Amino acid sequence: MRRLGHSVAVAVAVCVTMLWCAAAPAQSILGYHGSPTRSGVYIVPHLTYDRAKGLHLDTSFDGRIQGRVYAQPLFWHFPGSNRKLLIVATEDDIVYALDAHDGKVAWQKSLGKPVPRSALPCGNISTLGITGTPTIDAVEEAVYLDAMVDGEGGAGPQHLLFGLSLQDGAVLPGFPVNVAATLAAQGKSFDPKVQNQRGALVVVDQKLFVPYGGHYGDCGQYRGWVVGLDLAETKSLSAWSTRGIGGGVWAPGGIAYDGRSLFIATGNTKGAQDWADGEAVIRLGTDLKPSTDKKDFFAPTDWKALDDRDADLGGSNPLPIDVTDPSGVTRVVLALGKDGKAYLLDRANLGGLGGALATETVARNQIRTSPAVYPAYDGSLVAFEGAGAGCPAGGNNGGITVLKIEMHPAPKIATQWCAAVNGRGSPAVTISDDDSNPIVWTVGAEGDNRLHGFRGDTGEPVFTGGGAPEQMQGLHAFATVIATDGRIFVAADGRLYAFTP
Repeated sequence: MRRLGHSVAVAVAVCVTMLWCAAAPAQSILGYHGSPTRSGVYIVPHLTYDRAKGLHLDTSFDGRIQGRVYAQPLFWHFPGSNRKLLIVATEDDIVYALDAHDGKVAWQKSLGKPVPRSALPCGNISTLGITGTPTIDAVEEAVYLDAMVDGEGGAGPQHLLFGLSLQDGAVLPGFPVNVAATLAAQGKSFDPKVQNQRGALVVVDQKLFVPYGGHYGDCGQYRGWVVGLDLAETKSLSAWSTRGIGGGVWAPGGIAYDGRSLFIATGNTKGAQDWADGEAVIRLGTDLKPSTDKKDFFAPTDWKALDDRDADLGGSNPLPIDVTDPSGVTRVVLALGKDGKAYLLDRANLGGLGGALATETVARNQIRTSPAVYPAYDGSLVAFEGAGAGCPAGGNNGGITVLKIEMHPAPKIATQWCAAVNGRGSPAVTISDDDSNPIVWTVGAEGDNRLHGFRGDTGEPVFTGGGAPEQMQGLHAFATVIATDGRIFVAADGRLYAFTP
């Protein structure tokens, strides 16, 4: 396979990770929310508040695909050329590469037979194929993903890891990798029938990391898992799993990486009398070795009560934030729970049981989507889907809530603004090429099925969904947008939508 020159590959990776790509004609989007940190910020030159008001469906963009879609699409701009692809993975176990210019299929790859709902002990997706958002490796020009495949010869549901060439969709040498069989050869038990793969994947230092949880309904003896695959040697897997039964790593944002450590959030454990890695934010090294040092985990002191009422801390991915103010930069992690609380953690020392820097009830309902973070002069702003508990104007039955994170003179979480949206999407943010005009975008998934945009500073609506042609079909809860190449893209069942100013 052709490799990028080292300097070009590093430049692409740094550009995407740091989100300083305004000079490039199209920002490649390698993973969930545009960055390993899962920040959800996209640089879109000239997308101002005024231009956003004129957003409309791009009728020249085809975008037709086959299958239900839960994963976020990705975008790859081949260096040194005008070739641009949008990558969409479906529950039919098909990966599509669409030409970014017109939305027509450039290539597609079927990876096997998806698993029928009847073959699983519980769940709410039928049929089950590719759910977690794949990731692109800029060095290898390849996309990596987990596909749930109905195994041949009566093998039943299997989790298979695939690497595909971005050039033409060809399966790379050494793939697919059967997760259960590979772990079994190392003496580890992984039951693919009860393990689901919903969280986003990430590549770090030429190693692929994949999170696992359970199915909707919380059935079976699943655990929270993270497996690591060396892309140069695919015959073995490193792995971490929760000590207790349950504790799935199931948030759509999956694994966050801040350049030093991996961060995951876990859900409820089953029957644990002593804390066993559930309801937690956990730091992992790329070797995935477990740690019991309190600097490497956080769990609320009421973790057992959260277990008992299924109020997972792990409903939303951890969000590493570099909070910048006149006093300097403070590195923290924000966790949002189904209990409606926000937990602010010291990134260097997560604090163990009850060791949060600040805790605040920020929502009146469960938080189960991925947040996005963008800068403010004296702190950071975090947008999430939920009915705000402390909205400045009162009310808010659901939609978008934006928090202000401040570190001086003391750590503080406060509600900046709220906005109503009919639907449950994960917000993302666009910023113009001069670092101004922040716009918080979300979709009314399973609600009004429209795209919505709000001023990032005040919450004032700048785009309210457009007319009849702009209403989308087949959006699923937790769907999120990507923004690049001068447009906003939304993936839904059977179609990728493109909006243009």
